[in-house]
Amino acid sequence: MTGMDKNQRLLERIRRTFRTRSAQLGLAAGLLFIITGLAMGFSKPVRDAAPITETQLMDIALPAIERAAKPVSTAEAGAEESVSPAEPEPDWQDVVVKSGQSLDSIFRQQGYSANLLHQILGLSNTTRQLSRIKPGQVFQFANDESNQFRSMRVALDETLRLTVRDSGEELVAEEELRQIESRIEHASGVINDSLFLAGQRAGMSDNLIMKLANIFGWDIDFVLDIRQGDQFHLIYEKLYREGEYLRDGDILAATFVNQDNRFQAVRRIQDEKTEYYAPDGRNMRKAFLRAPLNFSYISSRFNPRRFHPILKRVKAHNGIDYRAPKGTPVYAAGDGKVIRSAYSEYNGHHVFIQHGNNIVTKYLHFTKRAVKNGQRVKQGKTIGYVGATGLAQAPHLHYEFVVDGVHRNPRTVKMPKADPLPEAELVAFLSTASPYLDQLRLMEDQLLLASQD
Repeated sequence: MTGMDKNQRLLERIRRTFRTRSAQLGLAAGLLFIITGLAMGFSKPVRDAAPITETQLMDIALPAIERAAKPVSTAEAGAEESVSPAEPEPDWQDVVVKSGQSLDSIFRQQGYSANLLHQILGLSNTTRQLSRIKPGQVFQFANDESNQFRSMRVALDETLRLTVRDSGEELVAEEELRQIESRIEHASGVINDSLFLAGQRAGMSDNLIMKLANIFGWDIDFVLDIRQGDQFHLIYEKLYREGEYLRDGDILAATFVNQDNRFQAVRRIQDEKTEYYAPDGRNMRKAFLRAPLNFSYISSRFNPRRFHPILKRVKAHNGIDYRAPKGTPVYAAGDGKVIRSAYSEYNGHHVFIQHGNNIVTKYLHFTKRAVKNGQRVKQGKTIGYVGATGLAQAPHLHYEFVVDGVHRNPRTVKMPKADPLPEAELVAFLSTASPYLDQLRLMEDQLLLASQD
């Protein structure tokens, strides 16, 4: 069969999928856009492909994020508000707070009196907090025709903005909730060198790349397991405030193909907590982290017959040595109780944690410990920092995984699986997940079609 015949068959398959999905979901226009306008970026072995651009993928209903404006005035409660013609937008001048600056010095630079600042700080509890400003904050000022103070505004957080204005009779402080809009975007890529470089070529921010790695971090070691030709596809939110890009939001769904193994995850929000689940309803978050730190490389592997470089004799190496810079945080691999936090000649500063199912994890050669004996810890809590104390030649973490008193290789030991969602919750989850999984499948098909073009 010729390459053209294969392409025609794959194209027809995608078209049939589009027609089916359109009838079911009413998304014909959005889906047609994918096949006609989706620009993919690939690394080798895919050649001469166009760089990926981020565009709106489809209109999937999202939890409401937009908020209506809610002014809060210092005017007396119950006072009747007068209706006046809309004033033109002030000519705002931005002032970025520098290190060591105070609001008093900023006011003086703007030519305002200390008395004006005193009046503003006394308007409300919110304005009183303006005395504590931080470098990088942006204050905006506007003057009237006589070059006198007219108004000032500053963002209190992503959604709340404070405005102080001179009404002509008094100073008035208002707090305004600013509208946040969520738009659905997508990205895909093929790895030729590293996840970060492939993600950047796909137009993804570093923060979004880290979110993707964190979702699949229980199944994939992004330092050791990544191979050329691995690929990823994700659907995610971009947040805009008043029409301007603010930041990336959550990843809604993602596929990662690692060494021909396909991993998928879909976001689920329960009790205001965001988690990611596989299509079978199992939580992507496993009972144990595969590696309890961000490391540079493995300097010594699990080896019962290793020749010890310091003792100069064969001595079992019952764990893995992760090389990392001194001071790198080390995390608890799973929930448990600290049964030993101490110092010894060989282990240096070390921590042992008892988990369920008769599992103990051991962490050696810290430069400093961050937990105490008897303390209960959650997975991901910092328990110490990489060092070279005890019998160690260079900064690294020696990590052991012990099951029923027997040392196991931390990189290959079979981890306990998470329980799937209860049946009723699973049905609801699959109903929500299905459109996302369909879109991810279409993105994979589009990638395959482009690679054979």
